[in-house]
Amino acid sequence: IVDPERAGGHDLVELARRVAASGATLVQLRDKRDETRSMVENARAIKAALAPFAVPFIINDRVDVALAAAADGVHIGPDDMLAEDARALLGATAIIGLSIKTVAQADTAPVELIDYAGVGGFYGTLSKAQKTAPIGAEGFSRIAATLRRRAPKLPIVGISGINADNAAAVIAAGADGVAVISALSLVPDPGAAARRLREIVDAMLAKRGA
Repeated sequence: IVDPERAGGHDLVELARRVAASGATLVQLRDKRDETRSMVENARAIKAALAPFAVPFIINDRVDVALAAAADGVHIGPDDMLAEDARALLGATAIIGLSIKTVAQADTAPVELIDYAGVGGFYGTLSKAQKTAPIGAEGFSRIAATLRRRAPKLPIVGISGINADNAAAVIAAGADGVAVISALSLVPDPGAAARRLREIVDAMLAKRGA
């Protein structure tokens, strides 16, 4: 995830390019600061930078920005546009991710309309204000089990506070991947950090037989 408020002094477009070149499998623009026109311009520039790597590009929350920038999809939360409405606007081939924080949300999530679930916060984070305590491995496993009972093939991503030191535990708890901000942006070499994180995730998935 690239965020202008957590870019660590890196140019946002170059940051996206470097992590995509180094193993990221999807890039999301999360921008709670800029005006819509600026967001669209940034999104178009990031999409162009990602094109050589065939890495999908999505927008956090803003379906309008995703449409204007011809992004590959959106990531939405429980308080954002309904997944049903996002799907209707973006079409059948768009990527739609949904944040899920509780077992109750996992029980009612429209799993037939989304392409992956972002579950957390797994750990505490400074990237955004958290209204609830981190769920940890036990909470994550319960939510993942609920989702897999309803949609066995739905990819589940761990979110919040994840880095190279703890990513293995997230995969061990049942995640198929991890979403990170600071672990890649607040370091001198985002490319090296992305490669290391990808190695950890791939090794844990191989160990799990996934």
